[in-house]
Amino acid sequence: MSALRPIESNSVSDTAFDRLVEAITSGEYAPGQKLSETELASKLGISRIPLREALGRLEGKLVTRTPRLGTRVIELSSSTLEQLFYVREALEGMAARLAAENATTAEIAALSELLALEQTRCGPNAETYLASDDEDFHFRIIKASRCEQLEKLLLETVYYRLRIYRARARIDINRAKAAMAEHRKVAAALLARDADGAERAMRHHIQASRLNLISRLNLKRPKASAG
Repeated sequence: MSALRPIESNSVSDTAFDRLVEAITSGEYAPGQKLSETELASKLGISRIPLREALGRLEGKLVTRTPRLGTRVIELSSSTLEQLFYVREALEGMAARLAAENATTAEIAALSELLALEQTRCGPNAETYLASDDEDFHFRIIKASRCEQLEKLLLETVYYRLRIYRARARIDINRAKAAMAEHRKVAAALLARDADGAERAMRHHIQASRLNLISRLNLKRPKASAG
């Protein structure tokens, strides 16, 4: 079912924002694709005023808006995509370190329960696993870090952009299983309150995710200029 179904909520702009995020990050609209305000407003069953408010909140995150040229889904170069992963690796590595120091016993126990669910869900439909359990795993660790600035940078900037490309890269079952194993290493370090180990395990996990995504999108790194 399309994410852009008519809105019935009283919070029209907020709901439009959520629906647009869902539609774009699920791959319903491709990177670089032009968005018609008239079409979007019609699909959502709203006027163009709250739609423009929602698009304004997405500017710089999931869309770009150019005077006289309209609104398009953000499109990242292979270099920018790779740089975002470098930023994510550094920030999530620190989040894992802080979570090892600050997470409550209940939060770590809940993380272990989530990993048990991952094991049962990692079947033929590996994409479903990555779209739900994987994000939940990372979100919980970021929350447990107790660092609002890390949370803001990751959830409000880095994740938005990466989710567009993640939807395009079909994950295979082997990568899903490898990601699960990497999750378990992070969780084990958190349980042991091993801050160094948690950061190291998380960095390794993000590195592997970066290499997998770039490979599956068939992106090539630009050649360095001579001189």
